Amino acid sequence: MIEGIKHIIFDLGGVLLNIDYSLTEQAFVAAGITNFPQLYSQLNQSSLFDKWEMGQIEREEFIETLQKASPATLTEDKIVHAWNAMLLDFPVRRLQLLQQLRMYYDLLLLSNTNEIHEHAFNDILMQSHGMPNIGVFFDKVYLSHRVGLRKPMREIFERVLDDNGLRAEHTLFIDDSPQHIAGARELGIQTIYLEKGMTIEKDIFKNIKR
Repeated sequence: MIEGIKHIIFDLGGVLLNIDYSLTEQAFVAAGITNFPQLYSQLNQSSLFDKWEMGQIEREEFIETLQKASPATLTEDKIVHAWNAMLLDFPVRRLQLLQQLRMYYDLLLLSNTNEIHEHAFNDILMQSHGMPNIGVFFDKVYLSHRVGLRKPMREIFERVLDDNGLRAEHTLFIDDSPQHIAGARELGIQTIYLEKGMTIEKDIFKNIKR
């Protein structure tokens, strides 16, 4: 851990929640949207998904736009299923770590997400661990579609710092997307880039006792 840290901001997908973007890609390609890999990825995405993640379009418009992009007839349920295919599981050790870390640090969640995924990942958490929502592990939760901002925008990091009276040099941000890490660093926030294959339980907080 970095010295002097008092506050930790966690990303969600790829850090706490296991995800596999390829599963959603495969599901949409199989459904007929063959250019889906060009529309959406971890590193880049089209304006449709940017607007969706910032709450600038409604669920109905998101669904209808994807329906129009497919030569086949796609029901809303099929689109929701394909969109949620990337969401896997919350390893119990990660949730235990959050409970332990909260005794020593302020914990915040900052996630680029959307209405459909929020419902799905909270459902995963409830079904697998009996927890009603991800917010029970944090002092404050910032979801892009609720605050109208998304990473790596400077404004969303400033919002988190200002809302909670945090000093950047005492704040650690953990994310698995390099562009988000770069955005946080511009404000002087300490960062850890969770590269592919790394996990918080194995590579960052492995010395914290169970």
